[in-house]
Amino acid sequence: MGVYNEQGAALEAPAPNHMLIKESNGGSHRLSLHRGLSKSPPRDILDNTMFMVGGWTQDDPSCLVEQFCPEHNEWRSAARMVNSRGSVAVGSLGGKIYAVGGEDKVRCYSSVERYSPDTDSWSADVAPLSSPRSGVCLVAMDGSLYAIGGHDGITAMNTVERYDPKMNAWSIQAPMLSRRTRAVAAVLDGHLYVFGGNDGDMALSSVERYNPADGTWSICAHMRSPRENAGCTVYLGHVYVAGGRDELGLELCAAERFDPDTMRWSPVKRMRSMRDNMSLVVFNGALLAVGGSDGVSNLKTMEVYSHETNTWRHFGSMKSKHPGGRVAVLRR
Repeated sequence: MGVYNEQGAALEAPAPNHMLIKESNGGSHRLSLHRGLSKSPPRDILDNTMFMVGGWTQDDPSCLVEQFCPEHNEWRSAARMVNSRGSVAVGSLGGKIYAVGGEDKVRCYSSVERYSPDTDSWSADVAPLSSPRSGVCLVAMDGSLYAIGGHDGITAMNTVERYDPKMNAWSIQAPMLSRRTRAVAAVLDGHLYVFGGNDGDMALSSVERYNPADGTWSICAHMRSPRENAGCTVYLGHVYVAGGRDELGLELCAAERFDPDTMRWSPVKRMRSMRDNMSLVVFNGALLAVGGSDGVSNLKTMEVYSHETNTWRHFGSMKSKHPGGRVAVLRR
C-alpha cells in the first residue's frame, strides 16, 4: 500500500502539515504551497481526497476506482461504477463525484452516476444527458455541472447541458461555436473556458469562453499547440493545460498556461512523460499530472509541478492503470 515510486518502493509518509516529494537522492523535499499567490481562499493542506475514476479498453475492462488518502499516504480501492466505461467525463459537485457519458466496445452512454464517499457507493438515479456521447468534458460552476461537447458515435457535437442537482435535471444551454469532443474545460473569474479537443477531423488549438451572465460564447487566444485528451486545471490564477495528443495523433508532454489578465499563453516546462488522456489537478495545493498513455503503455505514474523552478518531479504511482479514466478531487 502507499504511494509508490517507479522502482516499486513506497514513498515516505507525509509529515502532519506537509506533503513530501521523494528526492532522487533518497531524501525528501517539502512541497511549498505558496498560498499567497493563489486567488483561492486558504485551505487546510490535507483536506482533499483524490479519486481516479473509470477507464476502459477491450484489454482492460475492469473500470477500477481508486482513492488517495493523504493522511495515510496511500491509494485504496473504492467502489466500482455501475457501468464500466471509458472516455468518461468526471467531475465533483457538492462533495460527490459525477461520472457522465462515456463508452464501451458496443455503445456510447447518456447515463450519469454519482459517487458518495460517505457510503462508498455509486447510484444511477441521476438524470441522463439528452443524448448518448463519449468524450464529454465536465466542469462545475455556480453550483451546477456543465457537460460540454462530446461524440455520439457519428459526429463531434457542440452541445452544452447544465445539471441542476436540486432538480435532478439537465437543461440545454447555448451551443459552442465549434464542435468538440475530448476537449477540456476550466472555470476562472466567473467564465467557463473550453480548450482544444477534436472537431471530428483534427485536433484543435482553438479556445472558447462562455459568459453565464448573458449565455454567449466568444473566441479567445488559441493555445500554442493543438491538443485533445489533455489535462486542464486552474492553478495560482492561471489555466494550465498539459499533455494530450496533437493533430498528427502524437502523444504530448508539452504544457502551457493561460493568463486571463493578458489573455495570452506562455510555455511551461515539459512533463517528464508523454501523457495522452491524462488528468491535471490541484491536490492539497500541488499541481499534479496523473496517469495517461505515453503511446506504448498506460501509465500509473504521477508528476508534480513546481512553479518556482518551472520543473516537474516524479510523485509516485497509483496501484492500477486506468486507460481513459479521469481524476476528481473532493474538498472537505
